[in-house]
Amino acid sequence: MWVIGLMSGTSYDAIDAAAAELRLAGDSVVLKPLGTVSERYDEEVREALAAALPPGRVTMAEVCRLDTRIGQAFAAAAVRADRELCDGRAELVASHGQTVYHWATQGRVHGTLQLGQPAWIAEATGLTVVADFRPRDVAADGQGAPLVSLVDLLWLRGRPGTPVALNLGGIANLTAPDGTAFDTGPGCALIDAAARGFSGGRLSYDVDGALAARGRVRPELLDRLLTEPYYALPAPKTTGKELFHLGHLRDALAGAGTLPAEDVVATLTALTARTVADAVRAVGATEVIASGGGTRNPALMGALGRELPGVALRTSDELGLPSAAKEAYAFAVLGFLTAHGLPGTDPVSTGARHPSVLGSLTPGRDGLRLPPPARDRPVRLVLE
Repeated sequence: MWVIGLMSGTSYDAIDAAAAELRLAGDSVVLKPLGTVSERYDEEVREALAAALPPGRVTMAEVCRLDTRIGQAFAAAAVRADRELCDGRAELVASHGQTVYHWATQGRVHGTLQLGQPAWIAEATGLTVVADFRPRDVAADGQGAPLVSLVDLLWLRGRPGTPVALNLGGIANLTAPDGTAFDTGPGCALIDAAARGFSGGRLSYDVDGALAARGRVRPELLDRLLTEPYYALPAPKTTGKELFHLGHLRDALAGAGTLPAEDVVATLTALTARTVADAVRAVGATEVIASGGGTRNPALMGALGRELPGVALRTSDELGLPSAAKEAYAFAVLGFLTAHGLPGTDPVSTGARHPSVLGSLTPGRDGLRLPPPARDRPVRLVLE
């Protein structure tokens, strides 16, 4: 089955589309990467999305407009991926959508909301769409995240030592071989917020880690940031920009006097490296396989390496999955599993009562045509 996975993360900078040829072979899912494309949101949508995310306030009219415009943007990315990567042969689209709110309090997730109406994707491509992956796990008392953990478990099975998969998006999360998976805290969320805030919107992130490289870490500010109670919560746990946004940073900066932008960004980079490293040490990892936009920040990767002496640090590119689009490939796999009636979660990872077949289906132009349900759950992911 040829599947297109669509993903836009908490940094909401672009929509990644990954095409894959997937099949079941014995106890394995076999994935042949076909390539990736990326579509940036137009500036109007991006500004509306930024204004809607916490701590912003929106009307239902604005939510409707965003759901429509994001759906249309995802549809455009899917059409392009089918044309350029699949030569029009795609059979299924798996769309994560755009997370705009993750309702979590006191370690429990009550709801989650991803926008990007899948009907626009089905109409534009003519293909069946699997979307809205997270709510089913939440309904089973799970965290609804990190959903890529099952794919990571299948992919890393059999590697020597104790490898962990790390995603450095807006929020950072990791998956350990025993199924432990959780959000460690901010990946690039606070770094991005500081870059935008100090540049008056001219920068949307710390390009090449340049700001951090010019600054110095302020220990007092770092200690204040590390008092955030989330870091001490036990796994499984999830978080998002509902907590780690510009207001969170401003609260930490209150009373700290005037600090250079470079020093603030350097300290936030150290915060991400420290909280990720604490999580890596807690699970006894011997190898970290990183993906996500944060891997393109040399200051962040350097800080993480210094925090983890003796632990091998590499990117998923070295193992055959492009780090920039690994989550898009992961959702292609999850959509493929749903199409075959197979669960897309591991309860150890999300804390749910049981594994769940994920997502809602929007039929394509020819109706709902799915393969016969598979009988056995795969135990590994093989890259071809």
